[in-house]
Amino acid sequence: MNELTISPERLEQVRRICLALPEAHEKEAWGDPTWRVKDKIFVMQKGNYKGGRPSLWMKAQEGLQSVLVEAGPDRFFIPPYVGHKGWIGLWMDTQTVDWDEFAGLAADSYRLTAPKKLAALLG
Repeated sequence: MNELTISPERLEQVRRICLALPEAHEKEAWGDPTWRVKDKIFVMQKGNYKGGRPSLWMKAQEGLQSVLVEAGPDRFFIPPYVGHKGWIGLWMDTQTVDWDEFAGLAADSYRLTAPKKLAALLG
């Protein structure tokens, strides 16, 4: 593991949460794992960019990005490349991770990415 990747224990927890979603699968892209539905990314692990830190990037409801970043800049950030599309970044090199919060954000990202029939399975 290098300093830009999530610890193996945290990565396994991310996998458990993401792969529990209907028809979700994992696929490596750009040297990092991504989680997808119908081959569209809803969560990706990143860190391998200039100035990068281990993080998870996901889609967010319109307006949520600024709320999260303003309320918790020590936990959330606007990621490069996809931030202008409303994606949020969650730092994964912090002391603790709120796994329930991540699960909710991952489910929201899934709902924004999945076909309507699959998204409806989440309620």
